[in-house]
Amino acid sequence: MRFSTLAQWLAFQERLHPVGMDLTLERIALVADRLGLRDGQGPRSVVIAGTNGKGTVATRTAALLQTGGVKTGLFTSPHLLRYNERIRVNGTPAADADLCRAFEAIDQARGNDSLTYFEFGALAAAWWFRESGVSVQVLEVGLGGRLDAVNIWDADVAAITAVDLDHQTWLGDTREAIGREKAGIMRAGRPVVLGEPEPPASVLEHAEQLAARVLRSGRDFRLERTGNRLDWHYGGATREWRVEGPAAALDGAGLLNSATALAVVEALGAEADLNDAAISQALGTSAPGRLQVLPGAPQWLLDVAHNVHAVGELARWLEAHPVPGPVIALVGVMADKERAAMWEQLAGHIAAWLPLPLELPRALPADALAEELAAGGQTAVELAGDTQACIRRAEALAGPQGRIVVFGSFHTVAAVLEASPTLAAAARVDGAGTPTVEARRAG
Repeated sequence: MRFSTLAQWLAFQERLHPVGMDLTLERIALVADRLGLRDGQGPRSVVIAGTNGKGTVATRTAALLQTGGVKTGLFTSPHLLRYNERIRVNGTPAADADLCRAFEAIDQARGNDSLTYFEFGALAAAWWFRESGVSVQVLEVGLGGRLDAVNIWDADVAAITAVDLDHQTWLGDTREAIGREKAGIMRAGRPVVLGEPEPPASVLEHAEQLAARVLRSGRDFRLERTGNRLDWHYGGATREWRVEGPAAALDGAGLLNSATALAVVEALGAEADLNDAAISQALGTSAPGRLQVLPGAPQWLLDVAHNVHAVGELARWLEAHPVPGPVIALVGVMADKERAAMWEQLAGHIAAWLPLPLELPRALPADALAEELAAGGQTAVELAGDTQACIRRAEALAGPQGRIVVFGSFHTVAAVLEASPTLAAAARVDGAGTPTVEARRAG
C-alpha cells in the first residue's frame, strides 16, 4: 500500500492533480470502468444537484430509504470535521481503514492517470458501497452537474433542488446557464424530481429533449402543514400521516427539501416499507450545519449559507423564529462571493457582527470583512480576535436570551466547531472532539 494512514492519502490527493478542479469526466470514467464500478451490477443510483439544499435532500433521501429497510450508501461533500463524513453506509461513516483500502484500489487502477481530490472521493464512495453491498447509492453533486464526477453514473432518479447564482466562474452567470449545467444529470426517459416550484426554463427544456419523466414540486407533489399534521400529495394520490418530533417544525426550504426527498424515494419505487413513524424520523434528519439549532442559553444556529439565495432563506428563518434577546453573527466568507446582497438580506436581523479570521487563501480577511460591513451600514461590527475569542464575545453579547448565528461558509461553521468541542458534540458531527481535523476541500 502506498500509504498507511488516511491523512497521508488525503495529502497525496491534494497535490496529485495539477489543478484542484478539472471539470472533465474522461479520466474518472476510465478508472471507474477499470474497477468495474459501472458494470450495471452495482447499486441503483440517485444523483442530486442544485445550488442550495442538495445536501439536505441527499441526507433525507438516504434516511428515508434506510428507515424503509433499503441498505443505502450516501456520498456528500464537503465535510466539516472528518473526511469520513462524506461516505456513509446506512448512516455510518466509512472507517479510516476502509477508505485507505478504497484509495489503494483506485491508485492501482488509475495507472499514470491523475485524479483530483474530489474524483478520488467519488470513486472511493462507489467502491465502498459495492464492497458493502448497498442497494441504492445517493450521490450529491459537488459542483454543477453535467461535468461533475458523480455524473459518470446514470441516475435511476435525478433530483435538482433550488437553482441560483453561485460558482459563476465555472457554471455561468445566469440561472438559465447554471440550470443547464445542473440538468446534465438527467437521463432519457427516467424520472427527474424538481424541488423548485419554478425552475429555470433551461431545466424544463432539457427534460423535454430527453423525454425525462418530470416530477415538479407544487404540481406533481407537495408537502403541506395543516396544524400539527404534514399532508403528503404525490402524483394525484394523497397519503397522510401524523408527524411527531423534530419534523413537525419543518417550514420554508426545509419543507421543500423534505418533499423533494419523499418524491425521490417514491419515484425510485422503494417506499413500500415506510410508515408514519419512520417518515417522521427520517424527515427530522439533516446534515449538520444546515439551519441547525443547538438549544441552550444562548441558542446557537449553524448554517453553511454562502450565497445570496441561501442567506435569503436564513433571513426568512430568522424572521419566522425570533428570540427575546439579541442576535449575534459570527461570519466568515470567501472573497469570491457576491457579498453585498448577503448583508442586505440580513438587514435588521443582526444586532452585532463578529468577523471570523479564516486562515484560507480564498477567505476574505476578518479586518477587510469588518470594513466592508461597516461601509455597508452595519454599525455594530467588532474584531474580537481568534475563533475562541469570537465565541466568548458572541456569548457575552447574546446573553442567555439571545442567539448566535454562525454562517458564511462551510469553513466558518467548521472553524467554530473545531474551536468548541462542546458545540461540536451538540451538533452531532461524526468525529466531534477528535484532536486531528483533516484537510477540507469542496473539490
